[in-house]
Amino acid sequence: MIRTAHTAVNRTALGATGLALLLTGSWLATTDRTVAHRLPTWWPNSGTRTALLEPGRLAQLRSEGWWTPTLMTASIGLTALFAYWAFGQLRSGSGRRMALPAPGCTVRPRALAEAVTARATAVPGVARGHARVLPRRGRRLEMELRVWLTPDTSPDAVLPALRAVTTEAESAATPYTTHTRLRLSAAATPRRGPHVR
Repeated sequence: MIRTAHTAVNRTALGATGLALLLTGSWLATTDRTVAHRLPTWWPNSGTRTALLEPGRLAQLRSEGWWTPTLMTASIGLTALFAYWAFGQLRSGSGRRMALPAPGCTVRPRALAEAVTARATAVPGVARGHARVLPRRGRRLEMELRVWLTPDTSPDAVLPALRAVTTEAESAATPYTTHTRLRLSAAATPRRGPHVR
């Protein structure tokens, strides 16, 4: 749930920023005379000397006591907000190293995920597998393991071995608290007969 909300916020922020940049770039592109005469009549005309604020209006705003502090506060606040968001993206990424109990020992989440994938696919009855390890705040990990079973394998036959794999990974990730999600799927069987498109 938290990760879904986190993803939704990221996509909303990226989408809004991209839309704002696209609209601003499109509007500024109309200052070129070769483009301006091809635009529809409803498109706002920005001449070659167009400014967001007229000099007189800008001077009037600067004379107001609230203008400069408000502009500075808004600029600093937005900069701090985007810096915090970007730092959070780096911290939650799979590229950073996780410290282990042994002195000087670290492991990358991707390396741990690859090891879990290799151990899971070695279990008899597993056709293929894929693991992801996502570090969270407060020394927490989210591990997702998805395996595809061969057609003649029942989930009950592989579940104990897969639990042993995830338990071993959770122990290896100490002192992190690991929340593991395991998904079992049946491997797709090849189609028989000709395939017509």
